[in-house]
Amino acid sequence: MYNSSECELLKNSKRIAVVGLSRNPFKTSRMIADYLISNGYEIAGVNPNLDGDFDLPVFKSLTDIPYRIDIVNIFRRSEDIPGLIPDILKINPRGVWLQIGIRNDEAVAPLIKNGITVIQDECIKIVHSMCFGG
Repeated sequence: MYNSSECELLKNSKRIAVVGLSRNPFKTSRMIADYLISNGYEIAGVNPNLDGDFDLPVFKSLTDIPYRIDIVNIFRRSEDIPGLIPDILKINPRGVWLQIGIRNDEAVAPLIKNGITVIQDECIKIVHSMCFGG
């Protein structure tokens, strides 16, 4: 069973930035983004390699998103996390979610210190379905 803070974060969030969103509908980042959309979330993709010719709003960086983000869902390698921290601190989301296999305790420490909920090494889709039966 997942802890109530994870379910509460998902319940109280509306907009999720998917860092590392893929154009390929069979890649995990895209499948999870589609799942989240089907469950009522607004998705903003973050991928500097995707252009505007895409069926979801996609931005080059987190700080380019022109509206508030509640959760930053990250599909990048653990060693890439430190480079994302300054932008995450600037946009100050409620939570940061590092997908299965992604963990970097040292890099996320400033986020925790600033009151941002951090979930590491867990799949947002699995947790959502456990919390809400999605």
